[in-house]
Amino acid sequence: MSNEHILYLKKLKRKRTLIVAVRILLFVFIIALWEIAGRIGLCDPFIVSSPARVCRTIANLYSQNDLFPHILTTFFETVAGFVAGTALGVLIAVLLWFCPFLERVLDPYLVVLNALPKIALGPILIVWVGAGAGAIIVMALLVSTVVTVMSVLAGFLEISADKLKLMQTLGATRTQTFSKVVLPASVPTIMSALKISVGMSWVGVIVGEYLVSRRGLGYLIVYGGQVFKLDLVMASIAILCLLAAVMYYAVAAFEKRISRRFGRL
Repeated sequence: MSNEHILYLKKLKRKRTLIVAVRILLFVFIIALWEIAGRIGLCDPFIVSSPARVCRTIANLYSQNDLFPHILTTFFETVAGFVAGTALGVLIAVLLWFCPFLERVLDPYLVVLNALPKIALGPILIVWVGAGAGAIIVMALLVSTVVTVMSVLAGFLEISADKLKLMQTLGATRTQTFSKVVLPASVPTIMSALKISVGMSWVGVIVGEYLVSRRGLGYLIVYGGQVFKLDLVMASIAILCLLAAVMYYAVAAFEKRISRRFGRL
């Protein structure tokens, strides 16, 4: 490599290091400000809690052997809903791309389903599936599936018409056109849909746990609010943020691998 290229790589590395450092400092600043505001009376610790109180609450849950059962319950339900919802959404999007007539017929229904507040289906799901983990997973699946279908299908339909005509001119079948042109070009869109689906799956699970669960982080939030243990509410939210971040970065790492693979094709 030339000296200029080496200097350029060092500059990029310093920039990435600076970004990470600023992120950490910003996080530390927010936590410190939150703690100090509670200690000097700028805000009521009973209402907004504090980092120290949140840590004590998490430690108490751990000592009572209640921490990991709640975390694992919510995490399992979210992963199950995310995987099922994403897989089903992508399959439906592929089916609609292969059948333009069906896509045009179902388009308004997808819009209505996407706009429908999924929590309204909660009582029906409880009757259909039962008051258990199944209803929660189905809720997460419903929330993430429609978003995935619309996002992925939009990516499929944005492929240049010139590319599609070129494949038709070369005598490619619709399956070959999809596998050689549409799918590789839609990888960024699919990955973006996965990232959106992560957040929507967490929303669906927490909403489901609000309604029917007796275990999980959503249940802890509801219980803490009912008995005015707001430290428990904030501790559960903090754990949710951590788990959601871990799941998001796992999807981001998967995106990098997939992008490199399709980039070599």
